[in-house]
Amino acid sequence: MAEQRLNLPMVPLRGLTIMPEMIVHFDVSRESSIAAVQEAMAEEQKIFLVSQKSIETEKPTQEDVFEIGTIATVKQIMKLPKQIMRVLVEGEVRGRLINMSDDAPYLQAEVEIIEDDEAMPETLDDQAMLRGLKDIFVEYAAKNGKFSKESIGGILEIQDVKKLVDEIAANVPLPYMELQDILNQTEFEQRYETLCFKLVNEIQIIAIKDEIRAKVKERVDKHQREYILREQLKLIREELGEDSTISDAEEFESATKKLNAPKEVKEKLFKEIKRFKSSMNSPAEIGVIRTYIETLLEMPWNKTVKENTDLAYAEKILDTDHYGLEQVKERVLEFLAVRTLTKKGESPILCLVGPPGTGKTSIARSLARALQKPYVRISLGGVRDEAEIRGHRRTYVGAMPGRIANGLKTAGVKNPVMLLDEIDKVSSDYKGDTFSALLEVLDSEQNSKFQDHYMEVPLDLSEVLFIATANSLQTIPRPLLDRMEIIEISSYTENEKLHIAEEHLIPKQLEKHGLTSDTLSISKRAIWKIAENYTKEAGVRQMEREIGNICRKTAKEILTTDKKKISVTEKNLHKYLGKEKYKYQMANPVDEVGIVRGLAWTSVGGDTLQIEVNVMPGKGEIALTGQLGDVMKESAGAGISYIRSVSEKYEIAADFFEKHDIHVHIPEGAVPKDGPSAGITMATAILSAITARKVRADLAMTGEITLRGRVLPIGGLKEKLLAAKNAGIKTVLVPKENQVDVEELSSEITKGLEIIPVESMDEVLKEALV
Repeated sequence: MAEQRLNLPMVPLRGLTIMPEMIVHFDVSRESSIAAVQEAMAEEQKIFLVSQKSIETEKPTQEDVFEIGTIATVKQIMKLPKQIMRVLVEGEVRGRLINMSDDAPYLQAEVEIIEDDEAMPETLDDQAMLRGLKDIFVEYAAKNGKFSKESIGGILEIQDVKKLVDEIAANVPLPYMELQDILNQTEFEQRYETLCFKLVNEIQIIAIKDEIRAKVKERVDKHQREYILREQLKLIREELGEDSTISDAEEFESATKKLNAPKEVKEKLFKEIKRFKSSMNSPAEIGVIRTYIETLLEMPWNKTVKENTDLAYAEKILDTDHYGLEQVKERVLEFLAVRTLTKKGESPILCLVGPPGTGKTSIARSLARALQKPYVRISLGGVRDEAEIRGHRRTYVGAMPGRIANGLKTAGVKNPVMLLDEIDKVSSDYKGDTFSALLEVLDSEQNSKFQDHYMEVPLDLSEVLFIATANSLQTIPRPLLDRMEIIEISSYTENEKLHIAEEHLIPKQLEKHGLTSDTLSISKRAIWKIAENYTKEAGVRQMEREIGNICRKTAKEILTTDKKKISVTEKNLHKYLGKEKYKYQMANPVDEVGIVRGLAWTSVGGDTLQIEVNVMPGKGEIALTGQLGDVMKESAGAGISYIRSVSEKYEIAADFFEKHDIHVHIPEGAVPKDGPSAGITMATAILSAITARKVRADLAMTGEITLRGRVLPIGGLKEKLLAAKNAGIKTVLVPKENQVDVEELSSEITKGLEIIPVESMDEVLKEALV
């Protein structure tokens, strides 16, 4: 077959390959290309289209373009803004570029037309090739998903294998270099194989891409929202100018290296930081780990504060803050002296025990001031969960360290003054024994390695100065009590209350209410009267409230009247505080039969109890009334047994107890009464009623009785003697074994009282019966 050559305008294409049978739009902007298209339109509308080897080449030569291109017909041209022309062409036949010249305004190409061999009779091979290619195309179209049903149907209807190859090559969206490979194949069999290879290759690529996409989607979907939010947060930080180059993990590592802590703590931190890094895609877990790392970094592992060792300064602070409490101050100063000499942080655990309002908590605060150390108060009132002390295990949602660990974190040093307030109010339930958890905290042998469940590394509490406070020792278990040194803070005397009011309470309340000493003055007699008739307490809390009450009424009076100064005296006190709230039950004026004054300790100080006994004809029954507790009932029983054993000595008829009923009553029936100190009082009252002998009205007594008439010691002597003194009692009988306690009391309490130690009921009756 003779070679057919044509001279045609030529357009080099960038990033595009035109195949025979292909109808396509493309834009041209180069002047030579526009000129070539216009020339083609002016002539026979034929144009030679060939791809450039490189997209960047602006003025291509023959070496810069492929040898095989496509002769196409220009169907339509359209001018667009900015010197761009859109051309619609239809590829017709392959052409080989023989020569090209750029003499004219456009590129001129000498092209040899490459005709396919003339159609041969159809063979079985052709039929197999046709079906094979169709199968591959259908699979490719299904995978690709971009072919319409009509286009697929049109292609599948073609029965000529050569035309099918050209149609598929023209319609398959392959990259232009891949299409150029197909275009270069002038031999049909090679073109067929190349097309099949490309399609199969594309099918595999699409399959792999789908598989990867499915895997990625599976991973991404779960964390897509968190990822997007994190990216947004990162962008916001960058916009705000924050340095996001140092990640949190790096900051934690840097802080851990600088941290002054034991080796095991640092090892634990590095281990958790490693977990933190590997949990980046789990926001829930990463939050828990972050909190844990931050908590460990905030703890004062080896950080201490130097304490003040000046005893004179400490004494001055204690005297300034507190009046009285000499024994307590002395013990605290001794404790400081020992610490100064030994230079050791280890110290006993002090437990201040006493009625409410006596200054237990403020003593601890003053001690911290005296030592110039951080002060942390931990209130244990009502704590019943062991985790409050030991912390929660990290497996629980919302886990956090215990109160002790939190206290150390708040203090910022490992040797603060830590007050465990209201240690007697701790309770236990099904969640664990809280007292037992406190054992490890307060045991100097164990607390150097205190295990907090949240921390998971031992805490050193050996240098913490623990001070506990309690109103009563009754509820504290013995093992815990054994680890503390008990310092008793007893009730204040009237004189001490007067000094406390003058030196502390009145200045404090004046400042609180915007008054000065020039505006309001309260006389000493008025303060005495407040203490005696408006409060009934061991401490001074209620007294401070009453003084505050006076201050409020004074402030109002100054603002509503012309008065510049107000003086509160004993006579006008009722104007500010109303009628008297309490009156001491004074000693009876005359001696009576069957009435004896006993002494009692209460949580707010001491009180006197009048015990009354009546004897009536009956059947030998004994009645006990006045809300008596079990211990007092037993004391009454022991007293009656003692009297029956000595009935001959007091000329009591042998059948007296069978023919008479005895009724023991303690007035104020609504107030529960219990305790082991009214035994001798009840026995004396019963004997007085039986023998009709009078009992001294100016005498009071306290002590427990045995069946043989021995008098046993009691507690709360200071409060009881104060109550006796306030009631106008002259003589008090106390157990002989309490003589040591009497000697320790200040003369202010014992002055005006005749205190007689007694050992047996004989001595009691000798003093009491007229």
